[in-house]
Amino acid sequence: MTVTLKDVATLAGVSVKTVSNVVNGYAFVKPENRRRVEEALAATGYRPNVGARNLRRGRTGFLALMVPELSIPYFGELAGLVITAAQKRGWSVLIEQTQGTRARERETLSSLGPHLVDGALVHPEALEAADFPADPGGIPLVMLGEHAVDVPIDHVAIDNVLAARTAVSHLASLGRTRIAAIGRNPARGTSSQRLAGYRAALSEAGLSYSDALVAPAEKWHRSVGAAAMKSLLALASSPDAVFCFNDLLAVGALRAVAEQGLRVPDDVAIVGFDNNEESAFSLPSLTTIAPDKTALAEAAVDLVHRRITGDTTSPPQDIQTPFALEIRESTRGRR
Repeated sequence: MTVTLKDVATLAGVSVKTVSNVVNGYAFVKPENRRRVEEALAATGYRPNVGARNLRRGRTGFLALMVPELSIPYFGELAGLVITAAQKRGWSVLIEQTQGTRARERETLSSLGPHLVDGALVHPEALEAADFPADPGGIPLVMLGEHAVDVPIDHVAIDNVLAARTAVSHLASLGRTRIAAIGRNPARGTSSQRLAGYRAALSEAGLSYSDALVAPAEKWHRSVGAAAMKSLLALASSPDAVFCFNDLLAVGALRAVAEQGLRVPDDVAIVGFDNNEESAFSLPSLTTIAPDKTALAEAAVDLVHRRITGDTTSPPQDIQTPFALEIRESTRGRR
């Protein structure tokens, strides 16, 4: 027999409206009533008819997530966390990968609308302010990540400049004096912010900046990191430490150092960025900046939910989520 809201309300001793508010995720429910409803939901096995509920609300039941490359672990992990956060709100997630090109990002952004999704989370690499519509199809947009573009929409990211400073300051605290960087790419806002943090940390440590120690990277992939590391090691005064702008570049750098018969961290200390699962299992394990990806995903989905459920007039929010430096063998050696 199908369990109804009325059945749950009777068991919980509350009104049908209260049950509906709990099921739909509204905050204005007394804690005691919420507890009773949640216990009754579990006891009866009630499952909402999501399709019918969305039709009544005039919603699609879908969010869009736009990311550059799912093959980069950070974006794959982030997508999984967004899906989990969205499911708590009754949404499914449509994922679009853009390869970080402006044309594909513009095309994806222009295709969004209330006929397809209720809101969108966009992680751009190349979009400019003019690419964002004045009225984004009547749906709320939340921008993720570090791409620097001045548009009046909600934004969730970590402080990339501070995170990079933290990583490079850690290397300087180990007594490293020729600290290189891998990942410079003028087309990526993330790159410019991490480069700024790198330069700030060098200055704070009394170390001079050398353009020769900053290796470019068109793609932030393992093979690019390996090639960049080989070039740095070929310098007359090679680096004794390297800050890589993501973990894939760092894993490639680890490989290149080993192929040259050198040791990490004895000869070259290496720090990555993103704390992908791979970083804990590389050999040696990788010291890395660990963004709180769960907090980022939940904050972004929560912003969309708040905009959809009535908060349409408050100014755009700029939320910074936490990060930490995860110190592993690539800077401290094995214990």
